[in-house]
Amino acid sequence: MKLISRNTALVVGITLSTLFVSCDEQGTSKDTSGATTSGANPNVVLTTTEVEDIRAKLGSVPLFDSSLAVAKQEVDAAMEKGIQVPIPKDMAGGYTHTQHKLNYTILHKAGVIFQLTGEEKYAQYTRDVLMKYAEMYPSLPRHPQERSYSRGKIFWQCLNDANWLVHMSQAYDAIRSWIPEEDREILDTKLFRPFADFLSVETPQFFNRIHNHSTWGTVAVGMIGLVMDDDELVDRALYGIKNDSISATATDNDGGLIKAEGQKTGFLANLDEPFSPDGYYTEGPYYQRYAMYPFLAFAKALETKKPELKIFEYNGGVLIKAVDALLNLTDQNGDFFPLNDGQKGMSYNTSSLVSAVDIAYYYGNQDARLLSVAQQQGQVELDITGLAVAQAIEAGKAIPFTKESVLLHDGPEGNQGGVAILRANYSQGTMALVMKNASHGLSHGHFDKLSYSLYEDGAEVLQDYGLARFVNVEQKNGGGYLKENTTWAKQTIAHNTVVIDETSHFKGSFKESSKHHPEIITFETNDEKLQVVSATENNAYPGTEITRTMMMVTPEGGNKPYIIDINQINSNQAHQIDLPIYYHGQVISTSFDLQQEASLRALGTANGYQHIWKEAMGNAKAGSSQFTWLNNNRFYSVTTLSDSKDTFILGRVGANDSSFNLRRDPMFIHRKTDVKNAVYAQVIESHGTYNAVTEKAQDAYASVASITQEKAPEGYVAIKITMLSGEEQLVVVVDNAFAKAQHSITLSNQTYTWKGNYTLKQIKN
Repeated sequence: MKLISRNTALVVGITLSTLFVSCDEQGTSKDTSGATTSGANPNVVLTTTEVEDIRAKLGSVPLFDSSLAVAKQEVDAAMEKGIQVPIPKDMAGGYTHTQHKLNYTILHKAGVIFQLTGEEKYAQYTRDVLMKYAEMYPSLPRHPQERSYSRGKIFWQCLNDANWLVHMSQAYDAIRSWIPEEDREILDTKLFRPFADFLSVETPQFFNRIHNHSTWGTVAVGMIGLVMDDDELVDRALYGIKNDSISATATDNDGGLIKAEGQKTGFLANLDEPFSPDGYYTEGPYYQRYAMYPFLAFAKALETKKPELKIFEYNGGVLIKAVDALLNLTDQNGDFFPLNDGQKGMSYNTSSLVSAVDIAYYYGNQDARLLSVAQQQGQVELDITGLAVAQAIEAGKAIPFTKESVLLHDGPEGNQGGVAILRANYSQGTMALVMKNASHGLSHGHFDKLSYSLYEDGAEVLQDYGLARFVNVEQKNGGGYLKENTTWAKQTIAHNTVVIDETSHFKGSFKESSKHHPEIITFETNDEKLQVVSATENNAYPGTEITRTMMMVTPEGGNKPYIIDINQINSNQAHQIDLPIYYHGQVISTSFDLQQEASLRALGTANGYQHIWKEAMGNAKAGSSQFTWLNNNRFYSVTTLSDSKDTFILGRVGANDSSFNLRRDPMFIHRKTDVKNAVYAQVIESHGTYNAVTEKAQDAYASVASITQEKAPEGYVAIKITMLSGEEQLVVVVDNAFAKAQHSITLSNQTYTWKGNYTLKQIKN
């Protein structure tokens, strides 16, 4: 967002701060600043006392002033177009959907602007639009689009109706004491109370569950309950509907369990269940970002009206922790890692994270790192939390939010695996490895245990596909999820992890996958030169144990890190095993010969394989094989341990996709056939650049010459890495059963000793 200059902001602020009114239409008393007397609205997210404090500062806090000026410009532009409250008919991205979404966004801002400036035209506009809704709502049936498990009235799904009510309740709060009593009666009884009942008791399959949908639903009902001082609605929001008739095994249209037997529901249950003690949200960062606004906006309102709940201390202060966790789940550019269903490009600059950062700063411990994020966002919330952030920034208190290596545990007790992020900040840039060892993630989860993605300077090196959806693009399934999200994006082969017998983990069963999670063996980052994460998965395939150990090694002298990746698969019967790599860019070279397919055909028939074009295949060489590609003018290589029986497949996403819903991304598969026990060992490195202007390639060859598996005692896997320089390294990983013991083994007449489940040693020649 473009900020106006400080001088301009000062003028705007001074001008706005003088436009106060002395009384409302009913004669409700106001002080000379225009704030309503104690107990009157606004008294939820924005309060009369806070309004006074903010008005006193207008014109002196540039970031707040510019945020207010931009909001005013947006609302003024909408008001010039007149009131538009169309009869609902469209899916996401259509005219009616977009207009109703715009209405709640604009009215929320208009109500705030009225409070902060005293200009009654904003209150009048807000009232007039709400009265139009009150006129329309009583006769509205459920939405004509029958795609959702919980059809809304204004929108095609109740989720969007809840979005509407969360924002409109705050708009109503801003003008409720200003409008005549008869208008309040109409809005209370004809619009807002029926709306709250519709979202809850009339649609329990939406309201009474553990999911981001229900979070929005409970907050919508609770927020309007606070505005109207309706304790029944507030209790319903906090604790859920009692004795509802939802089937214990009912599922939504995305495969998500609606309600488990004996499950607690309501807002507080949605704080208890999806969040871990670290603040990780089990659905993944994309949906955590989406849910943080209602979580925190309602928490602020509860802190104001029900301080006895001590909501920001609830569940170990998880809401404040969640903001820190979410910011850590971003790349160098602030884009969220696309774990589970996640749209690429979504970043912490989204409006929901503006409020999250401001509220976390204000109600947390005034973490100065959050101020630097707010600076990047370029705007603040138009309330007391945004003012506090803007003032602190103006006072020069911001410090960088440096992202470091972190393990974010999953599960309400923190014992259901987690997401591990290894980061290196070196002289030439940054690198981040994200390894997903978490639980399934509710209905938005994917079948990708022990998967990973790799980033350099914020750019994808090895990608996670993310979701298959064009959000709010009407031409693409009305903006909803595409069928390929199920047939491709959720399937195991769409991720950088082991696939056995062309079958997804847990045979693609949501119910089965939700019962299990990987076990994290190691997460050690104290040594910045050698950071390690290791996890095991014993349930994805019957009779099979998969253990993956990933190391980020940063050489001396500030050179780029490289990744060592070791997969151990032990099974009670023979299988075909695939390990895919999803890279970007152009193939430069391979150490093995490739045979291109004369005509394209799908690699398989199900479980995502039907969406992969088989482009070429090659036979591996004994010892090790190497694959090099170029992307963003950088060279990358993977050197992998291989057997002469192994094959390599080059493929591309897009088969059996006549609507072109999928990106045509390239991929590379290392396949082993008819094996019970297997070891995949590979080194991934970024090693050079290409300058298109000078037409020079620098360090275009990998620094790794080969890797070999050394003979080692039972329970140990030893891999020797030989560099082009002649330097040799030995990596040893140990079976989990005795990983913490003291170890001493002799390989090639050299003895190595260490304690723990891994070691990396230089080989002395």
